[in-house]
Amino acid sequence: MEFSKEIIRLCKILPKSIITIPLIGQLIRSGTAIGANYIEANDSLGKKDFIHRIKIARKEAKETMYWLKLINEADNKFKEQIEILLKECTELKNILSAIIKNSI
Repeated sequence: MEFSKEIIRLCKILPKSIITIPLIGQLIRSGTAIGANYIEANDSLGKKDFIHRIKIARKEAKETMYWLKLINEADNKFKEQIEILLKECTELKNILSAIIKNSI
């Protein structure tokens, strides 16, 4: 949830333009979906469902990294915050990958 909150905080301060508005929307969707899918995985109906939902969370983490990089390209005034979020997102992706590996 903390990662999702940081994504929201970043999106609140980003300048809104014809280029950044769609990117911000995508970032909010994917960045907050990581935690939501992790929560759903913990309430899964079985091992197969758990792994499936963790894989979705990992996919959302990869997508979030993509949107962060595009937003940085569109307006690099927030490069430091974006780099911190990219690092955190990479760590989340690696944790989710380890969970998948250990669950199979």
